[in-house]
Amino acid sequence: MAIKVGQGEEQQRITVPVNYLNHPLFIQLLKEAEEEYGFSHQGTIVIPCQVAEFKNVQHLIDTDQMSHHHLVGCFRA
Repeated sequence: MAIKVGQGEEQQRITVPVNYLNHPLFIQLLKEAEEEYGFSHQGTIVIPCQVAEFKNVQHLIDTDQMSHHHLVGCFRA
């Protein structure tokens, strides 16, 4: 499934497996995206965090290191 990661013109299209939709780390990113854009956002799923941060989360999902949930907060300073 194709999603966009980043903000503004720095968005990057990334393809992720559909099974990410069931992973707790990705679900957290979706919840944060909902807080940022609202539930009625149309079009491609957009995860508005740094691409490097998303790739880190993607690596955690791929290796299923569930003990690193604290690394998910792309929107928190």
